[in-house]
Amino acid sequence: MEKKPSILIIYTGGTIGMVQRESSGVLVPMKFDQIQLEVPDLNRLDVNLQVVTFSPPIDSSNMTPAIWVKIANTIERNYSKYNGFVILHGTDTMAYTASALSYMFENLDKPIVLTGSQLPIGILRTDGKENLITSIQIAAAQQNEQAIVPEVCVYFNSKLYRGNRISKRHADDFNAFSSVNYPPLATAGVEIKYFQENINRFPNKGILKVRTHFDENVVVLKIFPGIGKMVFENILNIPGLKGVVLESFGSGNIPTSRWMISQIKNAIKRKIIFLNVTQCQGGAVNMGRYETGVELENAGVVSGKDMTTEAAITKLMFLLGQGLDHEEIKLHLNKSLIGEMSE
Repeated sequence: MEKKPSILIIYTGGTIGMVQRESSGVLVPMKFDQIQLEVPDLNRLDVNLQVVTFSPPIDSSNMTPAIWVKIANTIERNYSKYNGFVILHGTDTMAYTASALSYMFENLDKPIVLTGSQLPIGILRTDGKENLITSIQIAAAQQNEQAIVPEVCVYFNSKLYRGNRISKRHADDFNAFSSVNYPPLATAGVEIKYFQENINRFPNKGILKVRTHFDENVVVLKIFPGIGKMVFENILNIPGLKGVVLESFGSGNIPTSRWMISQIKNAIKRKIIFLNVTQCQGGAVNMGRYETGVELENAGVVSGKDMTTEAAITKLMFLLGQGLDHEEIKLHLNKSLIGEMSE
């Protein structure tokens, strides 16, 4: 008889973890050590479930790199005991956490599935129950004794996405996330359909290695019509600043103002790294298309290609934390580490 897969649920916080008490109608945090009592349908799954609960639960708006490290360390400590992991997380910063975790795990060969909900799991119309159950099934799914999806991914509203390709696009719709530049890894309808051609599989993986250092001395600088010279200059002169994610127009363009180009060049001379991503929901940076983009490229600004802002900022923080020299960081920014950008 085949052994049941074992799944570890890590509850960090978020809307999904609330239930409504019949006596008062008040929403209270679920007792996740009793999750199978709170969500009886879990007993019908052919898996062994264990739960780790962060105490106190974290509102995802308060997410920090230190908590990313706590999540990663929890998985690392339990890695040999479980076939997969489900992280329950608030939706507001889920894309940042999923992106950060994707860089942290080297030689990952088990699923790490993040999910959450727009309505508490204790509400009658909740989306949390289906998101949770299907995430567990995906984390447990194997073929030829190997995980079907050995990636950090996000399951939400019937779609499984690569974790470092998503952005939250809607505040109050069940279809809260999108992955415009990369197709789903799976869709859940009557059956869960996996798209094998979209899933990362690296042959001959070595021993799991978890890298937990991030450098938070970075900023996202969004270009907009009328951005002031003094504001721009002050941002680039923040003490200790090491990296800038430049959210530019269209395919990587900024205003043709000489002062702006000059300030970027001066900052680059001070070894501040610039990573250029587009403000558009879809498409990619192509700095060779227009004059201002060419100037940025010649100045040493790195193209973020089709990365999301969430993937770009976490990648920059991650690489700055690895003890690499300036040119090595730029080299790694310009290529895909774990499927976060199209080659």
